[in-house]
Amino acid sequence: MKSPRPFAGARHPPNRVSMTAGRGSNEGRMDDNVQAIASFLETVHPYDSLQRDELVRVAGSFSRREFPAEAQVYALGEPLDGLFLVKRGAVEVLDRNGGLVSLLTARNSFGERGLMRDGLAATTARTAEPSVLLMLPAAEFRRLLALSPAFERFFNRSRGGEPRGADIATMKIAELIARRPLSCAPDTPVAEAARIMRDAHVSSLGVTEPLAGGGERLLGIVTVRDLSSKVLAEGRDPGGPISGVMTADPISLPSTALGSDLLHIMLERRIGHLPIVDQGRFTGMITQTDLTRFQAVSSAVLIRDVANAETVAELAAVTGRIPRLLVQLVGGHHSHEVVTRLITDIADAVTRRLLAMAEAELGAPPVPYLWLACGSQGRQEQAGVSDQDNCMILDDAATEADMAYFHALAKIVCDGLNACGYVYCPGDMMATAERWCQPLRVWREYFRGWIARPDPMAQMLSSVMFDLRPIGGAASLFGDLHAETLAEAGKNSIFVAHMVSNSLKHTPPLGLIRGFATIRSGEHRNHIDLKMNGVVPVVDLGRIYALIGQLTEVNTRARLLAAEDAGVISASGARDLVEAYDLIATMRLESQALLVKSGRRPDNYLAPSDLSDFERSHLRDAFVVVRTMQSAIGHGKGAMS
Repeated sequence: MKSPRPFAGARHPPNRVSMTAGRGSNEGRMDDNVQAIASFLETVHPYDSLQRDELVRVAGSFSRREFPAEAQVYALGEPLDGLFLVKRGAVEVLDRNGGLVSLLTARNSFGERGLMRDGLAATTARTAEPSVLLMLPAAEFRRLLALSPAFERFFNRSRGGEPRGADIATMKIAELIARRPLSCAPDTPVAEAARIMRDAHVSSLGVTEPLAGGGERLLGIVTVRDLSSKVLAEGRDPGGPISGVMTADPISLPSTALGSDLLHIMLERRIGHLPIVDQGRFTGMITQTDLTRFQAVSSAVLIRDVANAETVAELAAVTGRIPRLLVQLVGGHHSHEVVTRLITDIADAVTRRLLAMAEAELGAPPVPYLWLACGSQGRQEQAGVSDQDNCMILDDAATEADMAYFHALAKIVCDGLNACGYVYCPGDMMATAERWCQPLRVWREYFRGWIARPDPMAQMLSSVMFDLRPIGGAASLFGDLHAETLAEAGKNSIFVAHMVSNSLKHTPPLGLIRGFATIRSGEHRNHIDLKMNGVVPVVDLGRIYALIGQLTEVNTRARLLAAEDAGVISASGARDLVEAYDLIATMRLESQALLVKSGRRPDNYLAPSDLSDFERSHLRDAFVVVRTMQSAIGHGKGAMS
């Protein structure tokens, strides 16, 4: 690791952007710099929660600073001028020993830890490549913390330190095991064992024998290095038994040991493979490659690789690493809203990269446009499995001749998303559908029509479209539409009543027998669907609260907290519902991570029989809370619950 290199220009007084007010108009005129910053902030949380006038005012407070690669932004212990936000480039955050804590890219903030403590930098920050940073003065940062609940909640989550990956040394080994272990019998021919390793792309095998009670007892391990040094180098018969090549009775650790135990043994004994044995049963194998991969997989690294991808195939290779990221984040005990936010950030970055690729192929767009995500991506709640839900808003200057360009752009992006694992929406709610690629005036007609005539189809469409979030393009096309729609919908009691009724169609899986109503037949018999009957009922409640309170938040958890602040639901009701949602969403992610570790595709189904009595009891209590809140809002008592 290179030591941070000071950059003389980093401490020059910033060039403050300014805002001028036109006297001949009721609205202020912004200069180009403020407009650019305001447009950028509209895509960054928590700034996207600010009202337009406040957003413009905050944009005028930012200063813009350019740094070359390997320039020091600030050093540990230095007074901080303010909060930094990456607009372009990449920034490395280093601990007091010079170790890399995090690699931050566009839309990531840093410096809040020191500002919220004593005003002194708690880390060192330097650029990894030429970068453009925005700096919010410390006084303005503290003002926003005091005045904006969304701002305070967002940065309070970071009080424990700068964004960082999980610490391997303090993690349980069970959380580091990436896949089921491969093994072979002691009489397996050496050549066959080599083929097993080659075909599975692994560098070691356990040599085992069956145990009477199930599972396998570990007799030894064999590595690619053993094949090279003991078979090829010594001219041994490749048809001989693997037991003659293996390392017998190798040192092992239980899955309950810490990562520090693993690291110490590997370093002290200079070994690269360590088997994991629990109560005499071979349960895993961890290699130096696993540790390197674990440290290398982070949302920041994946987003960096997305930004550098030149083809859809390269993008798909990056998104193929998301399941490992899910396992790592869940294993690191990150909260569910952090896990889903980081995974969604990758989907956003992939979408923007595909938009850039499409524009490079098709040329500049004939009129401004905005690509938006809805569904789980719109709410920043993507988990281990997701389809795509998206649409486009075009500038009203778009002509019929312009539509061919946007249909072609939509096809390139949606096909690319599908290739990257974000499969086509079964309901065709994608920008490739002519209905969902329209000028702004048509979108206004859509929402007005749905609100005025809330039939079942309008309710369904509204449920999806109220979760819209800009991803790429001209964000200004959405701001007024969003505000207008919330105001009209919130004032229409008939529409709200229909939306409430629609939201109650998804209910928690509560039953009289054993406490859960499980699926009765098919592939998922005796399971519960933690998405449709667990997460979705809370998502629906959050959307209704946002309508009633005309709240601009889109993320479900943020909606629940904002509903409490606005008095839409009581403090006790909000606290119970948030805790219930946290439990359900966390169990869903943990279940998906277990499926990935077992070599299966993640899904949303959970068998209650796989849970402990303690877990079943708490999950049922969470479902009861959700059902109670549904009942309250169904009887018009949402604000009193």
